[in-house]
Amino acid sequence: MKPQLLKVTSNPINSFSARRDNVPYINNRWHYHAEVELIYFKSGNGTQFIGDSIKRFKSGDVVLVGAHLPHYWKFDDVYFNEEEKNNADVIVVHFCENFWGNQFINLPENKTLKLVLEKAQRGIQVQDKGKAQIGELLESILLSEGPKRIMTLIEALMAIESFAGTQLLSSIGFRHNFEDTENERINAIYNYSIANFKRKIQMEEMAAVANISPNSFCRYFKSRTRKTYTQFISEIRVGHACKLLIEDSMNVKQICYESGFHNFASFHKHFKIITGKSPLTYQKSYLNK
Repeated sequence: MKPQLLKVTSNPINSFSARRDNVPYINNRWHYHAEVELIYFKSGNGTQFIGDSIKRFKSGDVVLVGAHLPHYWKFDDVYFNEEEKNNADVIVVHFCENFWGNQFINLPENKTLKLVLEKAQRGIQVQDKGKAQIGELLESILLSEGPKRIMTLIEALMAIESFAGTQLLSSIGFRHNFEDTENERINAIYNYSIANFKRKIQMEEMAAVANISPNSFCRYFKSRTRKTYTQFISEIRVGHACKLLIEDSMNVKQICYESGFHNFASFHKHFKIITGKSPLTYQKSYLNK
C-alpha cells in the first residue's frame, strides 16, 4: 500500500516538535514520516489505521508510532459537522530516533529506552492504566523549556515501556510499499470504505474506486495489506459496533444492523474473531469500568 511521505515541521529552537491540534483534519490521510510520533487524544474519537492494524481510537488514548510506519487517524463525522460542536484536542510529539545522538541511545542505562523505540516499529497502544499519566507528561512537554523538555519526553517513553498492558498494533510481518503511484489509490479505498461500510459493498464498485479491474482488486488489496477486503471491512464494522456498544444507546440487534452486518449470527461471529469477546461481554467490560 502507498502512504504519503510527510515532512514534519521543525524549528531551530527545539530538537523535537510538540504541538496541540484542535481540528480533526490535520494529516487526515494515510501517511508516514521519518520521525517517531507520540500522540495523545485528549478529546477525539474515530478509526485508526496503523500498518495493517485497524481499530477505534477514543478520548484518552495514547499511541506511539515508529519511524516510517504508515498511519492514518480518521475522526468521526461529527467532528466535521459545525452544528454538532464536537472539538478535537490532540497533543502530538514528533522526534527523530537519534536526535539525542547515537551514543546516547546506545548507553547501557538506556537499554529500556532503545527497546521501546524498537517496539514502536509496530505501533504501541497504551492501555488504560498508563494513559492518564502519559497524557499529563505530554501536556507538560508543551510548557517545558530547556533540558526539562527532553527529560519529560524520556520519562513518557520509559512510562510506556513500564506498563505491562501495552499492545503492539501492526503485525510482525507487515511491510510497507512506497511506490508513488499507490498514494491516491489507497486513500480512495480507505475513504470510500469508511463512508459506505453500513451497506453491502460490491467488489465491482471497489474496483472502480481503485481504478483497476474487478478480477485484480482482491489480489491487489491483499498483496498490499496482508488481509482480504472482506476482513478489512469487517474490522471497520466491528470498530463501529464497539463505539455503539460503549455508548449504550441501542440494543445489540440494532447495533448489528447499524454497523453494516445483515444478520446477527454473522455479527456475533466476526465480533468475537476480531475482539476475542462476544458483543455483550465487550459492552459489560466497558460499562463496569
